Amino acid sequence: MSVISGSIKAQKKALRNAVSSKLALLAPSTIEEQSQALTTRVLALPQFRHSNAVSCYLSMPTGEIITSPLVSEILASGKSLFVPKIQTKNGHMEFLKIYGAEDLASLPSGMWGIKEPGPQWREELRSNETLDIIFLPAVAFDRSLSRLGHGKGYYDRFITSYVASGKPKPLLIGFALRDQVFDRGQVPMDEHDWKMDLIITPDEMLGNVI
Repeated sequence: MSVISGSIKAQKKALRNAVSSKLALLAPSTIEEQSQALTTRVLALPQFRHSNAVSCYLSMPTGEIITSPLVSEILASGKSLFVPKIQTKNGHMEFLKIYGAEDLASLPSGMWGIKEPGPQWREELRSNETLDIIFLPAVAFDRSLSRLGHGKGYYDRFITSYVASGKPKPLLIGFALRDQVFDRGQVPMDEHDWKMDLIITPDEMLGNVI
């Protein structure tokens, strides 16, 4: 490991610890209020309205934007919804289709208490189609659209592999609580880290909105 990459790794760890400590102090009602405001912004976004296939993470019990209302809206709109599934054997992630509200409600909890789909719903194997949008969680973002994840690299590896397969890059949209957004240059980035196209907060959108 080079001195530079080692320094970036240390910076990331320090920022994760600082943000995680701050998020742990947020009241559930505060997270719920911010999540509702953010969901309203997403539903009004032209890129979302014009999309067909959308990936959205299923939120952890604490410390991040709650996505359950948005996930329900995606299903109700008739769009194809895909959610993350982590393959623990190889540390890779894929996005699998959800076939409706009943399917969603039946998902068992996987890593970190997050619901994850199995390989099929009833008799139908879950597909993984071309995606228009990926909604991403994070520990932190900055105003230059940099993202700090949880350190496992699942999303960055998936996006790199997805684009390398010849598919067009999906629109990458990060979801942030107010305490997760920092000034430009405050989130350290490695060469393999993907920047966002948009970051949505309860109060604003960062990036280019059509």
